[in-house]
Amino acid sequence: MANAASMREEAETIAVKALGFVAADPELLPRFLAITGIEASAIRRAAAEPGFLAGVLQFILAHEPTLLRFAEESGTPPASVGKALRALPLGGDDHEHSI
Repeated sequence: MANAASMREEAETIAVKALGFVAADPELLPRFLAITGIEASAIRRAAAEPGFLAGVLQFILAHEPTLLRFAEESGTPPASVGKALRALPLGGDDHEHSI
């Protein structure tokens, strides 16, 4: 079983590939920017924030055709994208619940 550090490194690699995929697509990038509220000029700064890479993967996972196209173009199995999300900060299912 891979240790947590190597799992996170692999997850970050997938997320960075996903960010490149989104950034290179003239239809996906404006949609990503609109949904996240990030300006194009601020992506590099935002990428350093906790949870940003998880947000990129959530964006990919939210639309199956986008997920499948990313998987095909990057050679990443679709299931690995969800697994990567869970390995990233703020990407797990362990959300705080308010009462």
